[in-house]
Amino acid sequence: MALTKEVLELLVCPKCKGELQHKEEVPALDCESCLLRYPVEGDIPVLIIDKALLLEGKK
Repeated sequence: MALTKEVLELLVCPKCKGELQHKEEVPALDCESCLLRYPVEGDIPVLIIDKALLLEGKK
């Protein structure tokens, strides 16, 4: 089961409460405000700040 549009609309960044972007080619949710990438493991978003990766190449 993939993440549905309805579920994605409910999810927010746990750090800033901002919108998360989902890119189909990467199993992750990105926060453009915090520049953090939260992994998606087995269709389950891991919204734990300590597990997030810093997005590189963004300003």
